[in-house]
Amino acid sequence: MRKGINPRSRWEIILDILRVIAEEERESEGKVKKTRIMQRAYLDWRNFQRYFDFLLEQGFVGKSNSPKEGANYELTEEGKDLMKRLREVEDILQQTTPKNLFRGKF
Repeated sequence: MRKGINPRSRWEIILDILRVIAEEERESEGKVKKTRIMQRAYLDWRNFQRYFDFLLEQGFVGKSNSPKEGANYELTEEGKDLMKRLREVEDILQQTTPKNLFRGKF
């Protein structure tokens, strides 16, 4: 999801995870696995677990279990709303501040 080598802020990492889940839901008919989310969000396992657990605990991501496929994940309505709001913040910051001014400060 990310281009370049600048470090991401916490909210940017959360937004990337939510975006990946939304895209994977569309592309794979709702069968979204943790490993795929982690890979596409460009996170190592430890950092991914920290952010993903937060999103699960807060109800932004939901989990469903299938005997054949195991655990799959999806965005809840709260997760979709959070993604929308974080995109708005991203748009505002890109329009009003010099690039990378606030990177890593939140």
